[in-house]
Amino acid sequence: MKLYADRMPTAIRQLITDILVVVWVYLWIRVALWVHDTVLLLAVPGQKLESAGGGIADNLADAGGKVGRVPLVGDQLVKPFNGAADAARSLADAGHQQQELVDKLALILPLMAIAVPLALVLFLWLPLRLRWIRRASTALAVRDQPAGRDLLALRALASQPLSDLARLGPDIAQSWRAGDPAAVDALAELELKRLGLRKARAALRS
Repeated sequence: MKLYADRMPTAIRQLITDILVVVWVYLWIRVALWVHDTVLLLAVPGQKLESAGGGIADNLADAGGKVGRVPLVGDQLVKPFNGAADAARSLADAGHQQQELVDKLALILPLMAIAVPLALVLFLWLPLRLRWIRRASTALAVRDQPAGRDLLALRALASQPLSDLARLGPDIAQSWRAGDPAAVDALAELELKRLGLRKARAALRS
């Protein structure tokens, strides 16, 4: 599997692009973690509310239990304490619900923050990178074979700009059809150059 080109300009461009993509993903992960931590800070008031409400409710319940033991009027005196304890428990429940909401936001917002950057990497950069790797690996596998050079030449005729083909001569296509080795090697070299790969060994010896 060929990961990087042989020719320096293409290889350097690929390396810089890969580094930038890694840095890009890392920075957005850091942003997502920062959003997560920041959102979690919103749960602090809910935690304090739940703790305070629960503590007040327990204290009022204890006080109500003691007051309820007063002879004759204990049942009447305990009702306000029970009502206040229920109100405190409601505050504690509200604090707990706020924490649950914050926990959900702390999960959803970071995912939203990182979704678009990761989508750009997965659906734009990665397919192009994998396509080059596949094409370069295939070209490497066939470039040193006569039939492989002919396939590379055919690929060049089919995909290279007409201006680049014209530089090889006005009769390059006819020469290729006639099986001219020089024309085949020139076209194969043009395709290899487009991929950033070195010449075939046979072409280097010639």
